Amino acid sequence: MKKRILSSLVVATLLAVVSSAQAADKKPNFLFILVDDLGRQDMSCEGSAFHETPNIDRIASQALRFSNGYSACQVCSPSRAAIQTGKYPARAGLGITDYIGGTTGRNQPDKWNRNTKLLPARYEMEMKLDEVTIAEALKPHGYTTFFAGKWHLGHDGHGPEDQGYDINQGGHIAGTPPGGYFPPYRNPALADGPQGEELPVRLGRETAKFIGDHKDKPFFAMLSFYSVHGPIQCSEKRWKKYQAKAERMGLIHRDEPRFRLDRTKEVRQAQDHPVYAGMMEAMDEGVGHALKALDEHGLADNTVVIFTSDNGGVSSGDGFATSCLPLRGGKGRQWEGGVRQPYYIKWPGVTSGTRTDVPATGTDFYPTILDIAGVPLLPEQHKDGVSLVPVLKGGTLKDRPLFWHYPHYGNQGGEPSAIMLQDNWKLIHYFEDGRAELYHVARDLGEQRDLAVDHPGRAAAMLKELQAWQKDLGVRFPTKNPKWNAEAYAKQMQSLEVKGIPNRDRQHAEFLNADYIPRGGWWENKGWPKKK
Repeated sequence: MKKRILSSLVVATLLAVVSSAQAADKKPNFLFILVDDLGRQDMSCEGSAFHETPNIDRIASQALRFSNGYSACQVCSPSRAAIQTGKYPARAGLGITDYIGGTTGRNQPDKWNRNTKLLPARYEMEMKLDEVTIAEALKPHGYTTFFAGKWHLGHDGHGPEDQGYDINQGGHIAGTPPGGYFPPYRNPALADGPQGEELPVRLGRETAKFIGDHKDKPFFAMLSFYSVHGPIQCSEKRWKKYQAKAERMGLIHRDEPRFRLDRTKEVRQAQDHPVYAGMMEAMDEGVGHALKALDEHGLADNTVVIFTSDNGGVSSGDGFATSCLPLRGGKGRQWEGGVRQPYYIKWPGVTSGTRTDVPATGTDFYPTILDIAGVPLLPEQHKDGVSLVPVLKGGTLKDRPLFWHYPHYGNQGGEPSAIMLQDNWKLIHYFEDGRAELYHVARDLGEQRDLAVDHPGRAAAMLKELQAWQKDLGVRFPTKNPKWNAEAYAKQMQSLEVKGIPNRDRQHAEFLNADYIPRGGWWENKGWPKKK
């Protein structure tokens, strides 16, 4: 009897050793969650008292959170190109410096009809097929690849399925959902669901299905939400929840204005938009479906989960839907609200819900993923990114500068400019007049005190390095606009202050009215026969 017990123990021990060895040899899976226009302060785990994001909070609680995590641009397509390629979007050959479809790649067309000092630089309208995307880098090493949601990196022939993704659910040229967030979606890459289905929930379920169908071999799944980009839409049920919450929190009757002018545009000062909060909740629910699939199929302990945003929250322009405070500005703008993002990497067994101050940017995801997967790096491809594995394991990186180049006017009030960030010093160089602003973002997170006059030597040295970087990358610059009318611009700004901002405040107060109904009725009912 004793011999049998010992024999059983030996067998069990051998099986455990074999199982452990197999687990060690098994390549990790990757779930990359990219949210559109999500502000750094939009999650409850980052301090939002109004929005509710329990599933994202769960990721953050197990991840390494990069307090100084940045997108590679303040608008979407360039940032997304940087993630896919590991390159700065302004680099010659990639050259995607504004959102695709914005000005059709030409200098400011007549139909744009903006009175600006400069004409925006030309840029590319698609990510070239000779770029080796992160999906294409993983496929030769046994990975099945999946994409769901917003692509916005090129027309037909330049979609996810043309850039290394085996399965595509919803990714095409559009930067915003053509039919909105409820079916009919009018999306050529996504079949319509039933009445009342919410697009972010659907994308989460598609990702969960992929995970279940491919649980037996390594995968790279990219859940790239259209949320929380405009149009700002949610179900009546979700709106009611957050309208009532706003009442309980005393947010409906404000003493302070909801919007303030910051140089070129009005900027939202409070998170109290009940429709946007409903969108946040629906997106978080979509995240939850993907996480639940990992748990149900026993994959959570072998799946690296990455969570980030392509640019800052829309505090001005578009839907004016959120506040990025204490960060200044938001999407499209050159300040921290436009480029500093939620940047979480959860690596089971390695990360544990801590934070790091090491700066990281969108180009770093590519080499980091390859490094975690044990796949050879491709330095000629992801030449502007570095692996963050040393930081994930508790170490640090050699100090390096980060750069941005945006030769355009943002729909949200952003100005043509370039940025250099190093050792918490941030230089912004403006193309309109050549002036520079200098901030120390660790001591002045809201970028309220311009230190360029106090530190002229530092400002000059950083500008010299920034210009050398621009030359090295072969970037394009804006040109003078011969039709610029200073008098008309002054009148426009005066009208914005006197009429525009008060009107915006009244409009957004209406979302909180107890009897609010969207124009045309609730979005989940659009395009469907009225119920009798």
